Amino acid sequence: MKDQNRREQKNLTVEETVDDWQIQMQNQVNTLEKLKEYINVTSEEEKAIKSTKAKWGTTPYFASLMDRDNPNDPIRKQIVPSKQEQENEYGIENYLIHKENRADDENRPDTIGRQYRDRIAFTVVNVCGIYCRHCFRKELVVDKSLELRFDVDEGLDWIREHTELREILVTGGDPLLLPDDQIEYIVRKLREIPHIEMIRFGSRLPIVLPHRITKGLQRVMGGYHKIPIWLNTQCNHPKEITEKTAQAVWDLLTCGINVGNQAVLLKGINDDVETFQSLHQKLLNIRIRPYYLFYLEPAPGIDHFRTPVEKGAELIRDAIRGHTSGLAQPMYVVATNIGKIPLMPDYYIQSKDQEKYVLKNYKGETTTLPNILD
Repeated sequence: MKDQNRREQKNLTVEETVDDWQIQMQNQVNTLEKLKEYINVTSEEEKAIKSTKAKWGTTPYFASLMDRDNPNDPIRKQIVPSKQEQENEYGIENYLIHKENRADDENRPDTIGRQYRDRIAFTVVNVCGIYCRHCFRKELVVDKSLELRFDVDEGLDWIREHTELREILVTGGDPLLLPDDQIEYIVRKLREIPHIEMIRFGSRLPIVLPHRITKGLQRVMGGYHKIPIWLNTQCNHPKEITEKTAQAVWDLLTCGINVGNQAVLLKGINDDVETFQSLHQKLLNIRIRPYYLFYLEPAPGIDHFRTPVEKGAELIRDAIRGHTSGLAQPMYVVATNIGKIPLMPDYYIQSKDQEKYVLKNYKGETTTLPNILD
């Protein structure tokens, strides 16, 4: 089966035309000289860039959204390296091995990361449209200290053998940077496995490279199927939402792919009430459903983005719950090696006794609910 798959993969046709998204990737803003075309680089930024050994950069499109003269611009802080990345008080070394349980007793290919019984992360590539400075997969895609063998067929064989799996998250890097024919191959082979019920893609490209949502990609991923495809992106600030992204999301939706958002709580970027509310309202406005708000994981070199753990729950309470549509409320969690754990305290139940609960709304008003005993 594996040899047959390899022959089939080798014979896939490669598009000869160069799309806008490929031109964007060929011209990534990943040198000091290119960066200076978009912003007035500070001396601190220049020192950090010259001293870093980590990969950095993004697309010309996303770089164009930076504020030229503001070093604290929320997009700029996600793109440009900082000397603070060299500090590491809370990060766990070899974090991805820890997070994805790669050192446990189960014999898995490099492409497979696991925290749950019925679903896995299928890592197929280590390149991105943006090398986020807060990335929890820094060791794989930014620092390159972790090397994985991206043998897709080996991963597919392992998935095929594990009948307890229902759901596959195709991830990277960014899997949508693969050519259409390779994405089609992965999707088709996953759909041929009888026990797979859902496919998810994790991709930031609708935000940093919306040009990638081409007619060809829509043909590959779209259409009615009993094994649906869901896509979760990452948008962290309302400034990242443009008409081009709105069109890309519409194109995904109209070919049958639901789009959710997995924001990361980032100090100095989206940890204030006004920004947080605007982000989630604008996501809904372009038809992206807020899904998760992630507390920053203990990956190395990203301490400067950390907030108090309580901050995310406070933002949902003070910016979303009751203040705008409940559709805008994400689930606040931290992702760990034992799965995602909710971090929402119960702000709304003030007290209870044998007879009733006392509940408080977003205005501070109270009401009661009968306590139904078993």
